[in-house]
Amino acid sequence: MKTALLINASPHGRFSHASQLAHEHVAALRTQYPDLELIKRDLGEHPLPPLGIEYGAALVTPTPFEAPVFDVSETLIRELEGCDILLIATPMHNFTLPAALKLWVDYVLRIHRTFSSGPEGKIGLLADRPVYVLVGSGGFHQGERARQPDFLTDYLRAVLNTLGLLDVHFVYLQGLAFGEDAVEAALLEARECLAGHQMSRLQSSSL
Repeated sequence: MKTALLINASPHGRFSHASQLAHEHVAALRTQYPDLELIKRDLGEHPLPPLGIEYGAALVTPTPFEAPVFDVSETLIRELEGCDILLIATPMHNFTLPAALKLWVDYVLRIHRTFSSGPEGKIGLLADRPVYVLVGSGGFHQGERARQPDFLTDYLRAVLNTLGLLDVHFVYLQGLAFGEDAVEAALLEARECLAGHQMSRLQSSSL
């Protein structure tokens, strides 16, 4: 493992709990892979430009990948292609993805480039690799305390699978709006979840 890509979709940037947890996980990975490089894409600090008419037209007409209209898309896709592990730190906004992450999806999920479409449906064109999605929310949307729907998990899993990324793990930090004790409890549970995934991966690789 040489490169980790961290997509941070929180408007709180590096101060978000999910982002901090992602950096903790990278630090843990470096104990096994000391030369691991971290590439960061902060969608709040550096917002992506909105999709325009020219981009939409290029998607439905024969347009070379190297055309200037695809410059942003190609940059983001090459970041994906170059990483060995992908981490996505995101809040849940209004039951689903924040707008910044949805825009990233619209740039990287591109027909003929990252997926093909035929009679059998959509087929991902990217090589599979581990993906960890760290989801922060003020309330609860998983488990017995869930009081709101979750449209983020199934949607983002479908997006990643369509790209060809099938080794996807979701880790939830819930109840972050309920005070410091709730935040600490959420972080502890999420750390244990990540550690469990890492241990399972190490055991699998040693078989």
